[in-house]
Amino acid sequence: MSRTAELTGEVRAVGVSKSIDTTTLLRPVDVAADPGQCVVLRGPNGSGKTTLLRIIGGLLEPTTGTASVGGRPADERDPAIRACVAALIGTPTTYRDLTLIDHLVLVDSTWGHDPATSDERGQALLGSLGIGDLDDRFPHELSSGQEQLFRLALTLTRPSSVLLLDEPEQRLDTTKRQVVAGLLRKQVDQGATLVMACHDPDLTAALAPSIVDLAPAR
Repeated sequence: MSRTAELTGEVRAVGVSKSIDTTTLLRPVDVAADPGQCVVLRGPNGSGKTTLLRIIGGLLEPTTGTASVGGRPADERDPAIRACVAALIGTPTTYRDLTLIDHLVLVDSTWGHDPATSDERGQALLGSLGIGDLDDRFPHELSSGQEQLFRLALTLTRPSSVLLLDEPEQRLDTTKRQVVAGLLRKQVDQGATLVMACHDPDLTAALAPSIVDLAPAR
């Protein structure tokens, strides 16, 4: 049975903050993103960009405020939220004995696509990121930049209506950042909701987003 995103991509965070004991990780902030829109989270290190993405993705409960996706409380235990949200926050799980294309075929077929054509879709995605010639490599054989592109491929290969990306530009040179900008622009133009933490002004400008500036948490 195919498992596809059933929720629409409206993302809302209202007055969300996060504290642990006496340590503030994220000061109260509002975020609103609709289908076909990109919102960039900016702020110095320690301002809580990753924390905010985790709250929006339902991976972390806020101390104050509420977060929702498609009108439902953001909770990654909710199957509808999991089907709707694809996130690159931290390091995805990979397997040492699976090649890049093996990983993409596994994810693609797990999320309900036709296994007979999973290889074709995986090859096309790797090619769009400029690493199609690395399809038979293992993850531990990649350079840091190639590994980042592969992580993006793992995120984009599954169906979703909301993309949450934590600094997708990291470890990429200018040329590869332009490739990523074009691919993400295409996702947004096709109706995806994109919320991403980003330090790169060129990538930010290329996606013509709304910008949310976070205040230092400490």
